[in-house]
Amino acid sequence: MSETKTTMFQVNRQPVHFGGDEKATLLSVLREELNLSGPKFGCGQGECGACMVLVDGQPQTSCNLPVWSIQGKQVTTLEGLGTPEQPHPVQTAFIEERAAQCGYCVAGIITSACALLARNPTPSRADIVLGLEKHLCRCGAQTRMLRAIERAAAETKSNS
Repeated sequence: MSETKTTMFQVNRQPVHFGGDEKATLLSVLREELNLSGPKFGCGQGECGACMVLVDGQPQTSCNLPVWSIQGKQVTTLEGLGTPEQPHPVQTAFIEERAAQCGYCVAGIITSACALLARNPTPSRADIVLGLEKHLCRCGAQTRMLRAIERAAAETKSNS
């Protein structure tokens, strides 16, 4: 008789006790078990960034991350960055700069941008480009995304 293991972690500051297949990907647990739609399934190989989440504050693709590997860790999705009433400054800046076109990749890009600003509150444009290197966007909104991240950095700096 096999023993069922429970993987315990937090998603957006809420405890999760997952008793399913520990080889399941984090993305499938987030979308199918927890009904979070921020992270998207893109390439399924961790190459496009549509499924980006933060694991203990670090950007991580969730489509190729087995759930057993996040035991005891804190996962943050787009939904956990802010609220509709109080969005994260990066979310606000993306809205103001109209930086989301199709919306498919933008959740992952916003998530990575938040991690970038957390570790480097005053990034150069080159830092931002490097920070978004793992993301594919075919919409042509990259310039507006860069402006949005610069705007969020400037507004965060002026409010601190």
